[in-house]
Amino acid sequence: MFLLSLVLFIALLTAVLYYQVGLVVGSVALVAGLFALTFLSPWMWLFLLPVAAGAVLLNLPPLRRQLITGPAYDFLQKAMPPMSVTEREAMEAGTTWWEKDLFSGQPDWKKFVDIELPQLSEKEQSFLDNEVEQLCGLIDEWQIFKDQDLTPEAWEFLKKQGFFGLIIPEEYGGRDFSPYAQSRIMSKIASRSVTAAVTAMVPNSLGPGELLMKYGTQEQKDRWLPGLADGTEIPCFGLTGPEAGSDAGSIPDIGVVCKGEHEGQEVVGIRLNFSKRWITLAPVATVVGLAFKLRDPDGLMGDADKSDYGITCALLPADHPGVEIGKRHNPGSPFMNGPIKGKDVFIPLDWIIGGAPMAGKGWRMLIECLGAGRGVSLPALSTASGEMSYLTVGAYSRIRRQFNMEVGKFEGVQEATAEIAANGYALEAFRQLVTRGLDTGAPSVMTAMAKYHATEMMRTSVNHAMDVVSGRAIQMGPRNFTVFAYRALPVAITVEGANILTRSLMIFGQGAMRCHPYLFDEVQTLQATDKDAALDTFDSLFMKHLGHVFSNLTRLKLYSFTGARFSAVPVNADDFSRRWYQRINHMSAAFAVAADVALGVLGGDLKRRELLSARLGDVHSQLFIACSILKYHGAHPRSKEEDLHAEFALKTALYKAQMALLAFYRNFPSRAIAWAFKAATFPLFRPYKAPSDDDIRALGNLIMDNNVVREQLAGYVYLSSDPTDAVGRVETTYRLLLELGDVWSAFSRAQAKGELSGETLEERLEDAVAKGVIQQADVEPLRVYDERRYDCLLTDNFDKL
Repeated sequence: MFLLSLVLFIALLTAVLYYQVGLVVGSVALVAGLFALTFLSPWMWLFLLPVAAGAVLLNLPPLRRQLITGPAYDFLQKAMPPMSVTEREAMEAGTTWWEKDLFSGQPDWKKFVDIELPQLSEKEQSFLDNEVEQLCGLIDEWQIFKDQDLTPEAWEFLKKQGFFGLIIPEEYGGRDFSPYAQSRIMSKIASRSVTAAVTAMVPNSLGPGELLMKYGTQEQKDRWLPGLADGTEIPCFGLTGPEAGSDAGSIPDIGVVCKGEHEGQEVVGIRLNFSKRWITLAPVATVVGLAFKLRDPDGLMGDADKSDYGITCALLPADHPGVEIGKRHNPGSPFMNGPIKGKDVFIPLDWIIGGAPMAGKGWRMLIECLGAGRGVSLPALSTASGEMSYLTVGAYSRIRRQFNMEVGKFEGVQEATAEIAANGYALEAFRQLVTRGLDTGAPSVMTAMAKYHATEMMRTSVNHAMDVVSGRAIQMGPRNFTVFAYRALPVAITVEGANILTRSLMIFGQGAMRCHPYLFDEVQTLQATDKDAALDTFDSLFMKHLGHVFSNLTRLKLYSFTGARFSAVPVNADDFSRRWYQRINHMSAAFAVAADVALGVLGGDLKRRELLSARLGDVHSQLFIACSILKYHGAHPRSKEEDLHAEFALKTALYKAQMALLAFYRNFPSRAIAWAFKAATFPLFRPYKAPSDDDIRALGNLIMDNNVVREQLAGYVYLSSDPTDAVGRVETTYRLLLELGDVWSAFSRAQAKGELSGETLEERLEDAVAKGVIQQADVEPLRVYDERRYDCLLTDNFDKL
């Protein structure tokens, strides 16, 4: 009876922890349950007495504070490094969304079901079908590369048709489009020209327009927004400098409050000295947004006790006296990019974005506004590159033959093309969920995930594309459909927060504070000066935090031993998605436990353990990517082709999450703790496997076919039908091949086996007809296709470089 009683007690304890019931209810349930079990076995008194004593301790706040939370508060306050103003503002900036559920260890799938993927409005769809389509017809990336600029016609079209005012409200003449529409527009332009896309992205990303809309005074909005909307004003934003890149908080540019002359009158203003570089659109800008550190040594702003205001943002005309627009940089892609300098530039106080009351609030403004670049623009560029790699490499690997076989049939090639196919699918899914999240606010952690992982998937796909297309992709010229995305890779990787920094510091660093249900509030109490008041708040938070930890640990152990087969899933989960949702449940619980272990053991030192932080960020990100794949997959009618793409992408995401977590535990400084929690997470074996060779062969073959996913992705990009265009040449030739069906394969096989006679193609075609390999009606289509096929393989050459 003792064993039965013990099993019942463990079951009761598990239920209390799993469902994270309240402290009082849980204590009563455990004590009452144990008391009842003493009638089955008197040995249960051995458990009842300490549990009852623990319940009394935990449920008497004065005693609890004296023995538990008070000492914990003192220890953590000493261990926690001080938080700088910029760190605090970065942590407080932005909102949270679905990524917070994944961090909790217990995703709310009811909430996930209610998330609907974004749709274009009638106006947005019309703009995409008309103005964007017309722009794509105006631009040619090879000509842009030769001229090192867009044509005057393209510039004029961008301005007049409102491409620079997509985010500006209609009342100021803008388009006021949704994040999803902006992403779709930018990715379609990028599929035609990276240069044109970057040119259109900047005014709609971090820059004067967005800052003005969120923080500008009414007078500033009326002054600048109409011109930004109709293209008469071209904006740029000066943030990065020679000594401040990713660490924007260290900018040395200074603004000193003083008196000076403006428009013939003496006013209180700011004397600026600054040096900025890598500023996109700077060479053609008419209005400059500027970030600098503001000082008021003489108290002219009205607060005699405050001299250092911190980072501030202002807006000034590019032709303002003292502003110097430098010569162009050469970032590899020929978009406008250059330095901006200023010496003793005097501006009035009301040129601060938002006016004088917003002095010193620039860092938070910038952090919140980075969401557009991180969540919309760069993922849009990445998605376009991933989808174009899918379409062009899939087509080319079927057209191109070596050793009497399509190159796409070689397993070594398929290892690359299968990943291109899965990345193309995952990027579209990721883009759609991220832009849906941006409708809810500015989730800073989610957009950091989007920036890093979308651009890294782009890097993988484009590098694979270069490998598969090989020498044809290396030679520059109007035929090359791959090289310009390859040249743009470094730009996407390094801007809006370099990828190394984004991965190692931002995703988990901000995620721990913004997404953990209790951590940020606890840290706030540790920074408080009034300990007595703070301890009351800390006591409540700390007990909830402990309940959260033990609940997740209990859930993790159950999931690990059962494969999470009995865990909750969305009500609309089908036979394809159900197990994937349950696997996400397992890894979400494992991630939440690992995060609390890291925070509890390492504390503030975790900030310096960037490798550990990066791996936890990888787990969090891959879970979000997996959710986006499931959401996107569920939005379409089921098909075998889409199932194969989604399954490959999901296997990749869960495998990467698992390996990141294993690497985290393998390198955790406390080996005993690492071993214990690793065993709790993966007690029997590693459950998540990378895609198999069969998966690679299946998707490597599928990318060459005109499958349902290819048709989906083709609808998001500009796919030329001009046989003289770099992409159009491959696409139209591929379409001819599809129309031939098995005829080309039959003719090629017979030709390779030496079964056909003749020195010329025409002679072999006639012999093939005579031998019944093909029909007479097939001769002309085969001749036309062979001519086009050969033209597809050629590279450009020039009289003079």
